[in-house]
Amino acid sequence: MEKTWRWFGKKDNIKLNMLRQIGVQGIVSALHDIPNGEIWPLEAINEYKEYIESFGLRWSVVESLAVSESIKYGGEDRDHLIANYIISLGNLGKAGVKTVCYNFMPVLDWARTDLYHKWEDGSSSLYFDKAKFAYFEIHILEREGAEKEYSSEILDKVRELKNTLTDKDNNDLIDSVIVKTQGFVNGNIKEDDQNPVAIFKKLLLLYDGIGKDQLRENMKYFLEKIMPVCEEYNIQMCVHPDDPPFSLLGLPRIITCEEDIDWFLNAVDNPHNGLTFCTGSLSAGLQNDVPKLAQKYASRTKFVHLRSTNVFPNGDFIEANHLEGRGKIVEIVRIFEKENPDLPMRIDHGKLLTDDIDKGYNPGYSFLGRMLALGQIEGVMASVQMELEKK
Repeated sequence: MEKTWRWFGKKDNIKLNMLRQIGVQGIVSALHDIPNGEIWPLEAINEYKEYIESFGLRWSVVESLAVSESIKYGGEDRDHLIANYIISLGNLGKAGVKTVCYNFMPVLDWARTDLYHKWEDGSSSLYFDKAKFAYFEIHILEREGAEKEYSSEILDKVRELKNTLTDKDNNDLIDSVIVKTQGFVNGNIKEDDQNPVAIFKKLLLLYDGIGKDQLRENMKYFLEKIMPVCEEYNIQMCVHPDDPPFSLLGLPRIITCEEDIDWFLNAVDNPHNGLTFCTGSLSAGLQNDVPKLAQKYASRTKFVHLRSTNVFPNGDFIEANHLEGRGKIVEIVRIFEKENPDLPMRIDHGKLLTDDIDKGYNPGYSFLGRMLALGQIEGVMASVQMELEKK
């Protein structure tokens, strides 16, 4: 597989010459300065692509040409936004950038409650605490009916948190859930927004009455509209699984498990409609046998994210070392190197190591932590390739 790295543009504190030196071959990036819903001009795409190529790298994957919320919930302007999306896809195709990772998660892209959960060795990684998230829903968002969606055990913990968390703790939780994890990925919330909770509540209202079936129909509508331009330019669309792969905030999530993946692949049965196989997102759901899914969907996978999680009995999960946890990454590498070896693969998230601290890296996107993981995966890939050669 091609070794790629998510890079956030010229403002990223990690520079392209650093990536070339550690063995990265391709870049996963986007035109982050263009607001969601606006057209990506061909000139801007070509300029960005040429800049990446000037470092001996290639722009392998677009992550993300974001799908606007109105497309997801079926707003009045969705056809206009889809038309803009189609033009952007055509411009990417003309420039030769032909793999596009996107998601169809309502409002919240990916959710964590703790961005710096400490390990015994002093490093840290991302963590999802189900009770903290329930507290966020019930006491910060004050979402009507939220308490009905949690067990009595979780609600007991929520009451404890209500009595112990300070105003600073509440602000940190808001920052973790709806600011820091969203703003740097063309999210709905930006770091300089003055009242992110109020903005977030308005976004949730847009999905009032939208259930799983309607969200599925909206995704199908979107995919059917864009497939002709994908066929014309051989663009591979690859949806990212929902992270985490279960419902949050009373919103439906529709890419969480085998049944969901079967649905969207069959709903628009086109070879250009594919999957980003994210071992981290999928492994956070106890319903998912990750190697089984990799084997089943290898031919429809267009892009691979490698990371892993440890899931606890109470529903909490932590992003684990890349060679441990439910992601079963050694098995995943073996499957894709055998079944679909030309795929781009990126190390997805990494621990924050001591010398990563205070470098201004986006949450989950450390330099040394991901470099360590890339070295581990390079070793796994080399071993698997030797196995396959012997066979």
